[in-house]
Amino acid sequence: MDIGKKLSHVVAIAAVAGLTLVAGTGSVIASGEAKHPEAQDWSFAGPFGKFDVASIQRGLQNYIENCSACHSMNQLAYRNLSSLGFNEDEVKEIASQYEVTDGPDDNGDMFDRPARPSDKFVLPFPNEQAARASNNGAFPPDLSLLAKANPGGPDYIFALLTGFVEEPPEDVELAEGMNYNPFFGGGQIAMAPPLFEDGIEYSDGTPATIEQQARDVANFLQWAAEPEMEDRKRIGWKVVLFLLVLSALLYAAKRQTWARLH
Repeated sequence: MDIGKKLSHVVAIAAVAGLTLVAGTGSVIASGEAKHPEAQDWSFAGPFGKFDVASIQRGLQNYIENCSACHSMNQLAYRNLSSLGFNEDEVKEIASQYEVTDGPDDNGDMFDRPARPSDKFVLPFPNEQAARASNNGAFPPDLSLLAKANPGGPDYIFALLTGFVEEPPEDVELAEGMNYNPFFGGGQIAMAPPLFEDGIEYSDGTPATIEQQARDVANFLQWAAEPEMEDRKRIGWKVVLFLLVLSALLYAAKRQTWARLH
C-alpha cells in the first residue's frame, strides 16, 4: 500500500481544514443550534460490535495523505498500527516517512532521524504559533480523541464531512470566507469542503466517493479514540459470564445450606 504519497498542498490544506471539526478553529458568525446528525450504522456499535479494519486502514490512508499536513494524532504511536493488520516491516515503513528530532548526540547537538515504530505520530508543526501562521490564524486540533470528545461521535464526524452546502438558505448571509454547514454551530464555518469525489485513490481499489471517505475517516477516528474497544467488550462478556456462573453456584449453595437446616 503506497500510503506515503502526498496530494498537492492545496488539496491537503482543504482536506485538513474540513477535519477541524471542533475546538473553535472555525469562526462561528451566527449563534444557534447545529442540525442533529442522523444515526449511522457502524460495525463497532452495540455490545458485540467490532471494528471494520479495512475501513480504518482507508481512513488511515486518508489521514496520512491529507490530514497529517495540519492535524496531529498525539495519542497514537506508529506501533499501534500493528493492531490494524500491518506487519512489523510495514509499520517501520510508515514511520520512516517522517523525521523526528532526537538527541543530544555525543557532541551535545540535537539531530533529525527517521521516525521509529515506538515514536508518537510526528507533529505537523513545531508549535502552535507555526500552526496558526499556516492556517490563517486557526489552530487545527489534535484528532486523537475527537470521536469521543464530541457528543455526536462518529455520527457527527460523518455528518459534518458530508454536510457542506454550496448555497446556504435564503435567510442565511454568509460572511466573507465562510462556508455553510448546518451541522456546525451557527451554520457558518471557516473551512472549505474537505472531501472531493475521487479525491483520493484507495490502495484497495474501493471507490472514493465522498460518503465512503467520510465513513472511513470516522471509522479511523473512532478506532484512534478507543483502540482497545474490542478487548474491553471481550473482557466485559467474560466478566458477565463469570458473575452468572458465580451467582448460580451461590444460589445452589444457599438452597443446600437451608435445606439441611430445615
